[in-house]
Amino acid sequence: MHRYMKVYRSIESFPQLSNAIVTQGTFDGVHFAHQVILKQLKEIARVKGGKTVLITFDPHPRTVLFPEDHGLQLLNTPEEKIALLEKAGIDYLLILPFTRAFSRLSSLEFIRDILINGIGTKYLVIGYNHRFGKNREGSFEYLRDYAPTYGFEILEISAQDLDKVAVSSTKIRTALNAGEVNKASKFLGRYYEMEGTVVQGKQLGRTIGYPTANLQLLHPLKLLPQDGVYAVWVWIKAKKYGGMLNIGNNPTVIDKGRSIEVNIFGFSESIYNQIISVQFVDKLRDEAKFNNLEELKTRLDLDKLQALALLDLK
Repeated sequence: MHRYMKVYRSIESFPQLSNAIVTQGTFDGVHFAHQVILKQLKEIARVKGGKTVLITFDPHPRTVLFPEDHGLQLLNTPEEKIALLEKAGIDYLLILPFTRAFSRLSSLEFIRDILINGIGTKYLVIGYNHRFGKNREGSFEYLRDYAPTYGFEILEISAQDLDKVAVSSTKIRTALNAGEVNKASKFLGRYYEMEGTVVQGKQLGRTIGYPTANLQLLHPLKLLPQDGVYAVWVWIKAKKYGGMLNIGNNPTVIDKGRSIEVNIFGFSESIYNQIISVQFVDKLRDEAKFNNLEELKTRLDLDKLQALALLDLK
């Protein structure tokens, strides 16, 4: 039976629960290490007869605390994270607005006002290196000291349990920045995915037999893999197509500018202004400059053959 996760965006709107089994964090990527925590959370809820609650934040805390740091890129948009957590079987998702004022909450205020009075936490599950509260002063030891006072139990997932999956959001970002989308997929347990709106392009691709959909990312902080050409799956209105996608400046075409363009195999419909989803399967090659469009077409013919083989569409 499919479960529907309840989503709340303020502590004031959240219902007091009688037996809340809670974890918290940014959970960017909802990758294998996150899934270790979620599995433990759900197991405790099953044994204790409670409801699982995940607390996360929007916008990402780093964008508020370090606004001068323009390098932050996210593995998930907020919408993607919601969908992944629902798929993981979480009962309640609390997305707290992260502001400067919120960042100044002390650890004690966070425990009292959010975990206890706001949610009704009976069991808290955290990763071994988790910190919280003003200046990240809260730690497992801090939580353990206050747990008896406020009537909740705490479980810290050990370094050993998390390290043996050998996955982190940083490792996934590093793989994507190197174009290693297949490695990122192994860390995530699924294809790395992005959504974009199809916008008007220069329409040069169709003149050489490779029409492309030009994509504009839905979320400005979504991490794009390294520039290059990729074999991809493309989802349009719940239907899957093979394709190849180029990220970069397309140096063969003068004044093209940086773009995301996908050639969708066996598809010729007009999809302007539609939102489509792309899943990265593997990198085909780096971007290259060709002397003319004919040379580019010859290379694209080879790219398509390679992509068809990778997608097993031959």
